[in-house]
Amino acid sequence: MKKELVILKALADETRLKIVEYLLDGEKCVCEIFPYLKRTQSTTSIQLDVLRKAGILDSRKEGKKVYYFISDTKVCNIFKALGYSKAKLKKETCCCS
Repeated sequence: MKKELVILKALADETRLKIVEYLLDGEKCVCEIFPYLKRTQSTTSIQLDVLRKAGILDSRKEGKKVYYFISDTKVCNIFKALGYSKAKLKKETCCCS
């Protein structure tokens, strides 16, 4: 039960929820995420770290770029329960497929 509480607390923030929603269709580089959020790169990185520590996201490094992706299918179930379209949740690059 504790893991679920950590996930829900992390998603309770509007910015973090928006990040996860943006990643539903696959991994993105930080350089793609911060302009989408209209936040600075450092602010975005802090929020990404909160999501990573909560076990919602994982990352991989490619050269100097860091790519983030959803790593827990429980998160996808939450978005399904919230009524997000199945088409958006079934992308090959997301764990939600």
